[in-house]
Amino acid sequence: MPTPNPFDYDVAFSRNIGWFTEHEQARLRECRVAIGGLGGVGGSHLITLARLGVSRFTITDLDTFEWANINRQAGAVASTMGKPKLDVMAEQVRDINPEAELKLMPHGLTLDNIDEFLDEADLYMDSLDIFSLDIRRKVFARCHERDIPAVTAAPMGMGTSMLAFDPKGMSFEEYFRLDGFGFEDQILKFIVGVSPSMQQRHYLVDRRSVNLFKKKVPSTAIGIELAAGVACTNAVKFLLRRGDVVTVPHGLHFDAYRNKLIKTYRPWGNAHPLQRMMFWYIRRLLLG
Repeated sequence: MPTPNPFDYDVAFSRNIGWFTEHEQARLRECRVAIGGLGGVGGSHLITLARLGVSRFTITDLDTFEWANINRQAGAVASTMGKPKLDVMAEQVRDINPEAELKLMPHGLTLDNIDEFLDEADLYMDSLDIFSLDIRRKVFARCHERDIPAVTAAPMGMGTSMLAFDPKGMSFEEYFRLDGFGFEDQILKFIVGVSPSMQQRHYLVDRRSVNLFKKKVPSTAIGIELAAGVACTNAVKFLLRRGDVVTVPHGLHFDAYRNKLIKTYRPWGNAHPLQRMMFWYIRRLLLG
């Protein structure tokens, strides 16, 4: 067998050129992206950005792969069952780009290490578990304070909804307005805030699959991959400082099942009358 050529960054990512200039590709090579959580969307965000040529990452995850991850998570295959997600996904990135610089944080995100996690980050990609609201709020607050843009894209059924936070604009707290609500209501407010149009509600065939008390919601690989595409597109626009990034209180929701793209605008975030109506509708639908 012929000996393969050694890794060459310019060759490996040459097919990106045309959509990016050579100067922009060089810029992506130097960017650092912080990704919190490597399960569903986090793993796909990481792999997508690595294939775009981003070469510096700070990544964290506490979990190991299990069989229930197979339907959607990038690193979940039979050979990785029981292995740490952080190690598996780091190995995948190094297989794509042997020159990648990875900062691994195996103990997860805590109040004590958020600043370490965000050090040198040009962008934060939100991929924490949907139920990890307390630490998510702290990370977004520090991004806002440290002038770091942040993108969150949720897989919603067979579609995705995306919000982007410019540190010069509306903050996470100003948009979601979670204070004063119990845990289940905060989760619902987060879901409704991320997905103001809630298109996925039209084809949820089994409401019992959503159990906020047991921290269980359904998901598909379709939603995960669409989320990665939409989120990473806007991540690149932030990193390269070109293109129109739709930032809160504006949002995007594309649903491939319903063949619909909806642009949302919610001034005052979850305090907007439409948001309040949707919250109570979904609350009644799911919680009774």
